[in-house]
Amino acid sequence: MLTLTGNLENLTLIFIYSGEFAERVIRNLINDPSFCKSCGLYCDYCKYNVYSYVQNIRAAIQIPSPDQLPQFIDEPRKYLPRKVPEADLCIASGLHKDLLLELPRYLREFRVKGLIVPIEDFLEVPSGLKRQVEEECLEQGLESAFPKPFCSLEAEEDKPLVSRLVLELKVGRPSLELSVVKRGGREVIGAAIVRRSAPCGSTWYIARKLLGVEVRKEILYDVIAKAHHSYPCTATMNVDPEVKEPILHLGGYIIRDEVERALRRAKERE
Repeated sequence: MLTLTGNLENLTLIFIYSGEFAERVIRNLINDPSFCKSCGLYCDYCKYNVYSYVQNIRAAIQIPSPDQLPQFIDEPRKYLPRKVPEADLCIASGLHKDLLLELPRYLREFRVKGLIVPIEDFLEVPSGLKRQVEEECLEQGLESAFPKPFCSLEAEEDKPLVSRLVLELKVGRPSLELSVVKRGGREVIGAAIVRRSAPCGSTWYIARKLLGVEVRKEILYDVIAKAHHSYPCTATMNVDPEVKEPILHLGGYIIRDEVERALRRAKERE
C-alpha cells in the first residue's frame, strides 16, 4: 500500500476542459452543495460539510468543444488559454485531439508537472492518440495518467503526483467501509462510509443506496447497477475496441468489486 510521508504543501490542480464531465469532477471536489441531486427529496446531506478541496484548484478553464473547432488544427496554441498558473497536475477532458497532443509541451512552459486525461469515451481519446500524448509527456518530463474510466485511477509508486490526488483528495478507484447487521433473519448493509469516491462523486450516491440492502449477490448486484446508471454514469455505452466492453460497464464492475471487498473486510472484523 502506498502512503505519503513528510510535510507536503497542498497538491495544486488546474482543469482545461470542455463538456460536462470535468464540471462534475470539479463540483464534486469542491463539494458544491447544489451539485448532487440524485436522492432528490430524500437527500440527507451525507457528503456536505465533510470535505472541500476548493483550495487545491488553481484554475478551471473551459475552452471550445471539438465540434466548435476546425477538424484539423495547425496552430493549436490559438485555442489554448494564453497562460495558466503553475500547478502540480492538469486534468484535461473533452479536448480536440490536436489540442490534447499539444498540451504536454504547453504545460511544461507554465511549470505544470503532470497531466491526467480521463478516458470516458474512446472516440475522444483513441488508443493511438493516448500513446502519442503519453510519449510526449515522457519527453517533456511530465508525470501522466490516462485512467479508463477515471474511477479506475489508483496510486502508483512511480507516479507521486497522481498518487497524491488519489490519497490526499480521496478520488479515484472507490473505497468503502461497510458494516453488516441482521434484520428479520436477513443480513443487510447497516452502514456505509465513503473512504474514497469516484471523481464524479457517484460513490456517495451508491453508498446511500446500499443501506438496508440484503447482501445476497443477486440482490446486491442489481442495486449497485441501478444506482450506478441512475446517478448517472456518463461514460460511453459504445463497446471500447481495446477492452471489448463499454467503458460505462467498466465503471460498474469497479464499484461492484469494491462493495464485495468491503463486505469481505466487514466479515473479517466480526
